[in-house]
Amino acid sequence: MSRHTNRVQRKVRMPSNSRKKNKKESVKKAGEISCGIASCDGFSDKHMGGRSLSQENAIETWGEGGFTVRKNRVRVCKGCYKAWKKDNKDDNNTQY
Repeated sequence: MSRHTNRVQRKVRMPSNSRKKNKKESVKKAGEISCGIASCDGFSDKHMGGRSLSQENAIETWGEGGFTVRKNRVRVCKGCYKAWKKDNKDDNNTQY
């Protein structure tokens, strides 16, 4: 003898990897703020990895006239920031 019940069948979740995902074409943002280093053509926007250095730090690496200043800071692109970081890597070591 079988029992008939009025239960509703539970919903079964689909695995997350089989769901349809919205595949929108990502639009790359164009750079707006140019790099402050005179010999560089890159962009120093934050979403592109740009950073801001003090004037003193920029003078140590690129000299007096090698950059432009915005609001007492020098905006640099990702490549120029890496060059500055590599140049000042040994200066930060402290001896105990």
